Amino acid sequence: MCRNIKTLRPPALPGEATDEDIRAAALQYVRKVSGFRAPAAHNREVFDRAVTAVAEATAELLGDLQVRGSAAGRPGGGAG
Repeated sequence: MCRNIKTLRPPALPGEATDEDIRAAALQYVRKVSGFRAPAAHNREVFDRAVTAVAEATAELLGDLQVRGSAAGRPGGGAG
């Protein structure tokens, strides 16, 4: 039905995930859990809202993660 969702944090993804990367992963997730590749017209709004909510949660998660050996995601870049 859909391809695997790729890891969006370093070092699996060189650099930061783009909004496009995050949105694509959110779309794949919603497709997988809903069982719909493309929802019917009467489900389009709820499907799109779910993609947006998952993308926002993903962006927040990636922004807050602390990756060992990296200053990314740490306030002030200090050791954690």
